Amino acid sequence: MLPQLQARKNTPLAAADPAPDRPLRIGIEAQRLFRPHKHGMDIVALELIRNLQQLDHTNEYFVFVKPDQDNTVLRETPNFRIVEIAGGPYPFWEQVLLPRAARQAGLDVLHCTSNTAPLRLAMPLLLTLHDIIYLEPLDLRRGSWYQRLGNLYRRWNVPRVLPHCERVFTVSAFEQGRILERLPALAGRVQVVYNSAGEQFGPVAGPAALAAAKARYRLPDRFIFFLANTDPKKNLRGVLQAVALLKARGQLQCQLVMLDYQETALTALLRELGAPDLRADILLCGYVPNQELPLIYQLAEVFLYPSLRESFGIPILEAMGCGTPVITSTTSSMPEVAGEAALLVDPFQPEAIASAILKLQNEPATRAALVERGRQRVRQFSWREAARQVQRVYQQVGRPAAAATPP
Repeated sequence: MLPQLQARKNTPLAAADPAPDRPLRIGIEAQRLFRPHKHGMDIVALELIRNLQQLDHTNEYFVFVKPDQDNTVLRETPNFRIVEIAGGPYPFWEQVLLPRAARQAGLDVLHCTSNTAPLRLAMPLLLTLHDIIYLEPLDLRRGSWYQRLGNLYRRWNVPRVLPHCERVFTVSAFEQGRILERLPALAGRVQVVYNSAGEQFGPVAGPAALAAAKARYRLPDRFIFFLANTDPKKNLRGVLQAVALLKARGQLQCQLVMLDYQETALTALLRELGAPDLRADILLCGYVPNQELPLIYQLAEVFLYPSLRESFGIPILEAMGCGTPVITSTTSSMPEVAGEAALLVDPFQPEAIASAILKLQNEPATRAALVERGRQRVRQFSWREAARQVQRVYQQVGRPAAAATPP
C-alpha cells in the first residue's frame, strides 16, 4: 500500500535568504545525462540546461551527473559547472552521494529532473515529475527488468519525497490532473512546463545528407517510422497487429522501420502474435544518435506513435518539425500535444491504427495538410520558454523573501 501524502509543512528549508547581491547557487540533478543512449527524461534535462546556459549568465549552476561515455554533450560555461559523481547504483547515488555533493556545493536550491529525489536535503527541493504511471497497479511480468526495478524504486520514493518539494514541475495539463487526482495534497504546487523539440528537428536536410543517411541505415524508399522499445505502453504489440492486418489484405505499401529493438524480442513477439511472416516487412536499425534522428524522420512517409499512455510525447513534435505526418493516440496527453495536426486513433484498436496508415498511404492531400499543420503546431512549443519558466521558479524559491515583496 502506498504511503499517504501529507501536506508540506510551512517551515523554510533554507537558513536564510541569500544576500541580494550574491548570485544564487542552483543545483540540477541530471544523473544519466552522459549515457550514450538517451531517452525522454535525459533529453528534457539536456535541453533545459542548454537553454538556461543561454538565458542566465548571473547565477551559479552545478550540474550533477554520473560519469559515462557521452561526456561532451554538455560544455561548462563561466557560471555552469559540471560535477561528476561516480559510484553506486541509482538509489545509492541519489540518496547518499547526491545530497553530499549538494551540501558541499552550498546550494540555495536543488532541482531533480527525473521523477525521484533525495529524501533528506539541507536546501529547498524542486522536482520534475514527468508522470506517475508507476503509482498505478504494476504488472511485474511486463517490460525489461531494468524498467521493472526502476518503477519499484519510483513507487517507493515519489510519495515520500513529494511532501518536501517546494514546487513540482510536470509536462502536460493531462499529467497535472492525474497527479492532483492521485496526490491532492500537492494542490497549488504543481506547475505545467511544456516540453518541446530540439532545434535540430526543424530545417529540412539537403538531398546529399538524406541520401547518405538512407544508405547508412539501409532504409527502403517508403517506410513507416516507429520508435520501439520494451516498455508495454509504447504499444509495439498493437502496431504489429495493425501492420499484419494491412499485409493480410494486400494493402501494405511501406516497410516498418524500428530503432533500438532486439531481434530476439521481435521474433518472439511475432511468433506470439501468430505473424512470423511479418518479419520480412520490418527493418531494425539499431540505435540512432539523437542528432541523426531528424534525417530518419524526414525520410519517413509516416511517423507512428500510438502509445497507450504518455505524459507528453516529444517525438510527436520532432516528427512535425521535420515535416512528417503523424499518427498518434486519442489517450492521455497526446491530443494535448498534437492538437489538430495529427491523425488520432484509439491505440487499443489495431484496426484503427491500420486504417490511419492506409489513409496516409493513399491520400497525398491529407498528408500535405497534416505536414503544414504540424509545422505550425510545433512552433507553439519552445525549450527557451520552458527554461524561462523554470528559471523564474529558481528565483522565487531561492529568494523567497524577495519573491514575496510587492513591486
